[in-house]
Order: sequence, then structure tokens, then C-alpha cells
Amino acid sequence: MTPFAKKKDLKNNWYLVNAENIVVGRLASYISKVLRGKNKSQYNPNQDNGDFVIVTNIDKIKFTGKKFKNKKYFRHTGYPGGIKETYPFKMKEKNKSQDILKLAVKRMLPGGPLAKKQISKLKIYSGTSHPHSTQNPVEIKFAELNKKNYFKKS
Repeated sequence: MTPFAKKKDLKNNWYLVNAENIVVGRLASYISKVLRGKNKSQYNPNQDNGDFVIVTNIDKIKFTGKKFKNKKYFRHTGYPGGIKETYPFKMKEKNKSQDILKLAVKRMLPGGPLAKKQISKLKIYSGTSHPHSTQNPVEIKFAELNKKNYFKKS
């Protein structure tokens, strides 16, 4: 029989990721695993035992290939014919770089109330400073985990 973790036994850790020259999709998939708690041995799909993730330098995040110019994000206003599209370079011009990563992570989480709670544990900042230093976040060297995570212009 599988032992289920009690709410009092769960401990949320804090992680810090520097997104400078990091590929968006690879970072988003890693963050979604941490937010759901899949990196822990007590993973349970119906419980929120994920950790908090702080992402800094979001303005310097990169796309591979021609995705920066060609990728489209769609949304619907709810009215007939109300489909709207935008591109990553337009979002970056409007200083909404944090929405690029947030959309990528949100779409990798399952829908529902639990995912809304888990996405609220993602904190994104454009500079290197953040107000969560009292939580003592553990820094993750994401670029060193795999050579494909780091974007090099060749």
C-alpha cells in the first residue's frame, strides 16, 4: 500500500533560477516538474506538494530557431470572431517577458484548481534582485544541467 503524505509532513523548498541565455521550453518543463512536486519522492498527483521557484533575469531568456519571430500565442475574448494572437517579440517590446515563461509553464500544468495554486508558487522578476532572500532559496545552475539548456549563438 502506498503511504500518502499528510499536509503537516509536506515541506516546501525555495529554488532560484537565473534565466539569462536559457532556452524557454526547457526551463518551463523543469519549472513545471518542480511546481507539481515531481522531483520529490512523495509525489502525489492530487496534492500540492510542489516547491516555490524564483526566476530572475527573465528579460534575457532565449528561444531557439525562429520561434522568437514566428511563434504565435492565441487567446479568445469570448465574443464571436474574438481570437487574438501575439508574438514573443511583441510581448518583449511591451515589457511582458514574464508572461512568456508564465504561459509556457501554465500550459504544461494540468488544468483545474490545483494547477492555479501551483502556478502561484512561480515568482518571476526581470532583474537579478528579488524580495525572497529571507526564504534562503537554493540556487539551481540550470545551464549546467544539460548543454542544450544554455543558448549559444553559433
